[in-house]
Amino acid sequence: MAKLLDQVLVIDVESTCWNRPPPPNQISEIIEIGLCTVDMATLRRREKRCILVSPARSHVSQFCTSLTGITPDLVEHADDLATAVDLLMNKYKSRERLFASWGDYDRGQFERNCRDYMLPYPFGPTHLNVKTLFSLALGLPEELEIDAACDRVGLPMEGDHHRGVDDAWNIANLFLLLLKRMRRIV
Repeated sequence: MAKLLDQVLVIDVESTCWNRPPPPNQISEIIEIGLCTVDMATLRRREKRCILVSPARSHVSQFCTSLTGITPDLVEHADDLATAVDLLMNKYKSRERLFASWGDYDRGQFERNCRDYMLPYPFGPTHLNVKTLFSLALGLPEELEIDAACDRVGLPMEGDHHRGVDDAWNIANLFLLLLKRMRRIV
């Protein structure tokens, strides 16, 4: 299958979380998929989308709400993960397009949750870790979090940090900054 290079799908997920180990019989589940499509011809962010996901085996804790702003009510009537995976694969052609995220957490969380629910992994074999790329491109001795990376290059954070939709938008902006710098060199 040929890789489509017209767009890159920048993804950031938020998952159920606790400030201690999960309660009995609960697991960390994706509750939001933030998506930003990056147009590779124009080097612009095209679409900013929030895909809310209703957890099946956990509840949104107070800690999770304080961190992400996502409340139990917000995801109570959201679609399930299977519907979200189907949307990524069919509407966004996620198996044929490059998937990028800030670090490796998002890839791993998708792999775990898809395995837990016997769903197809919605992405192809290639994942771009923008966090590592950013640090390597700037010659940094360690990786930075999204807010620190934006500060480092003078980009304002847009929206709410730890909301998948806003973090994906900001990651895409950092990714585009790197691409534009690279294209000037070549």
